[in-house]
Amino acid sequence: MTEYYNYIKALHLIFVITWFAGLFYIPRLFVYQIEAFHKPSPEKEILGKQLKLMAKRLWNIITWPSAILAIVFAIWLLVLQPFWLQQGWMHVKLTFVILLIFYHLKTHQFYKQLQRDEVKKSSNFMRLWNEGATFILFAVVFLVILKNAINWIFGVIGILVLGILLMLGFKIYKNIRAKNPDA
Repeated sequence: MTEYYNYIKALHLIFVITWFAGLFYIPRLFVYQIEAFHKPSPEKEILGKQLKLMAKRLWNIITWPSAILAIVFAIWLLVLQPFWLQQGWMHVKLTFVILLIFYHLKTHQFYKQLQRDEVKKSSNFMRLWNEGATFILFAVVFLVILKNAINWIFGVIGILVLGILLMLGFKIYKNIRAKNPDA
């Protein structure tokens, strides 16, 4: 049973990693799509077509299948070890997983809009959106490793500090880009 469980756990982890890889990269492609949309012709059309194709392949070939397989293997793990559902940290983790699924679905909405050339968000918004998966990843990793409410509180404080540092980095980068658009 342990060997079988470990194979399922390994597959779950692999697909979580590839899911996050897609979630980390797709908003960057959105940034480039939005910026390309505001360029003059023919650059706009050439870049737009290529970036749409890249986003389509990433989203449909890597991100969606990885999300589905990560969830399937997670459910399988919980069926094999249902006692995890009695742990408080697992309830919090599953809350973050639901948040991750919401993040994924909202990202899918942005993907569909950009595939139709509907630019409703700014590239700066997408840069901030790009950090959403990072926050969720930090929370889940701390929960899974620490499995303790008190230690998890320190993890949350760490996430907040990370958020503050990311926002500062974003503001600094935005100022640098305002002075030098090629930075």
